[in-house]
Amino acid sequence: MAQDPPHAPHVSVNRAQWDARAGDWVASGEQAWAGEPSWGMWNVPEADLGLLPPSLDGVRSVELGCGTGYVSAWLARRGARAIGLDASGAQLDTARRLDAEHGTGISWVHGDAERTPFPDAAFDLVVSEYGAAIWCDPHVWIPEAHRLLRPGGTCLFLGTSTLATVCSPLDGTLPVTDRLERDYFSLYRLDWTDAVDDPGGIEFNLPISGWFRLFAATGFDVTGFWELQAPEPGPEMRHFASADWSHRFPSEQVWRLRKR
Repeated sequence: MAQDPPHAPHVSVNRAQWDARAGDWVASGEQAWAGEPSWGMWNVPEADLGLLPPSLDGVRSVELGCGTGYVSAWLARRGARAIGLDASGAQLDTARRLDAEHGTGISWVHGDAERTPFPDAAFDLVVSEYGAAIWCDPHVWIPEAHRLLRPGGTCLFLGTSTLATVCSPLDGTLPVTDRLERDYFSLYRLDWTDAVDDPGGIEFNLPISGWFRLFAATGFDVTGFWELQAPEPGPEMRHFASADWSHRFPSEQVWRLRKR
């Protein structure tokens, strides 16, 4: 019997990272499940962004890299038939517990977002807030998202902005700076396993032109692009950037795509 090809090395690195640190995200996951939808590390309200339609009745959705599953919960509450997939079993333990507590009836799958177990054209909506959006190779997971969607389906994902990435010091020192710290056109794989501050896993990002070329080659049209801003300046730090920095520059970006 033919065996599946091995997972890419970054998949194992990131799975181990998220299994080890799953407990760090329980409290924020509980808060996100209990509250109204808000996006990114500055919790920009869905009411201000309008990324989701008010009703998702009958929509088949899958969240790639769902973590604690709160985005899938938002979708399910709007009527979607939601599935959440994550490489970390420990993260899924939290998602299943919160699903049971809130009675949302979401299906949870332990798997790799670059190589999912789902059939072609199984979904109307593929979504990722961080998750696959930064932890998976875009040259692999974007075509996989395309495969999963029916024609006309939507892919919506949020991750670290390209600008924040090129302003990230090469040695992983935090926070991001107001200088260009790394080359722009070669931007792709970012290994944080030996970072000076907050060592972690392996992330991916692309130049903006690289994203557009990838979408076009895959068969997606861009129907929306947002650069998220901290609501107010200030010294508060969240993850890799301060509110001062994130009020002046976009720390996160959101893409909405439609499958041709």
